[in-house]
Amino acid sequence: QVQLVESGGGLVQAGGSLRLSCAASGSIFSINVMGWYRQAPGKQRELVAVITKGGITNYADSVKGRFTISRDNDKNTVYLQMNSLKPEDTAVYFCNARKLVGRDAGDYWGQGTQVTVSS
Repeated sequence: QVQLVESGGGLVQAGGSLRLSCAASGSIFSINVMGWYRQAPGKQRELVAVITKGGITNYADSVKGRFTISRDNDKNTVYLQMNSLKPEDTAVYFCNARKLVGRDAGDYWGQGTQVTVSS
């Protein structure tokens, strides 16, 4: 099992910045991909950004150029630096860890952290 603990959410004005952190613990050895997803009220959860163990990244078009995902494998932590925030970025942000192989393969989720961007 993998446990994920997020931090760094909050309230910020449009144009501001926030940095989210997600620390993984437990059975972390074979985590292949870590990332961030978000869910706004009344909407489906959507991918924001993901990063592989080797550092390959992928971003949603809506955040490209504004958000940066990074990963510290020594600290088992993934970060999301969010700049030039917009009101439409308001959502609960969830950390995700994905294992592709093994008896405990699958997706693991954090509890979520609220990000609110005021106009």
